[in-house]
Amino acid sequence: MFTQAIVRTPGRSLVSGLTNAGLGPPDYPRALVQHRQYIAALQSCGLEVLILDADEAFPDSTFIEDAALLTPHCAVMTRPAAPSRRGETTGLRPVLERFYQRIEQISAPGTLDGGDVMQVGQHFYIGLSTRTNSDGARQLIKILADCGMSASTVPVTQFLHLKTGVTCLTEQTLLATGEFVSRPEFSTYTILSVAPELAGAANCIAINGRVLMPAGFPKVRRQLSAQGLQILEVNMSEYAKLDGGLTCLSLRF
Repeated sequence: MFTQAIVRTPGRSLVSGLTNAGLGPPDYPRALVQHRQYIAALQSCGLEVLILDADEAFPDSTFIEDAALLTPHCAVMTRPAAPSRRGETTGLRPVLERFYQRIEQISAPGTLDGGDVMQVGQHFYIGLSTRTNSDGARQLIKILADCGMSASTVPVTQFLHLKTGVTCLTEQTLLATGEFVSRPEFSTYTILSVAPELAGAANCIAINGRVLMPAGFPKVRRQLSAQGLQILEVNMSEYAKLDGGLTCLSLRF
């Protein structure tokens, strides 16, 4: 059960954020509206949401999940691979110190984005991607082990982050697309497969018995509803232009 979330308001510099999507720059006023709708969806799941001010110095800082990993036993400040994002962790650490006594840090030469870490039950899967390297994963595995938690790595070749293509719905069920549908690392789970042309729907958030999913994917919504899941749709069109998804926009704990 989650009780709290932390989000960061997008700044006007959002339009200069990193992207490989090829969908054009986001519309900033529309992005603000969608961010407020996202916060409302989190609150409807019973979360108390701490809203941080925009940080114009870091265009991608609204994707706050990449800057930290929050676990039941510690917080971990990441070390983003993109040089333009490295400073995002500095302003976030004092916020996390309000909630965590133990805060760990990924250090060079390791790189780690929170979007590459998926928790399923008490186990953490760490994607080895263009944003997270083997040294960053090794450091995180040690940190988690010291806190009594387990972790393992998963290659990521088709997506920006692990959770771009696979997310956890329940401790037994994953929503996956592309390379993650048949990865041996996930062979013990029930996989709900998302067609490649609907890959944007694979990034969902399970919160306290509900599932937040991006709007505009009625086929995937029917798949999830057939599992007895309660669905909330959130329009993510402007964040998709920056390769962003639902999980990216909050830290939940």
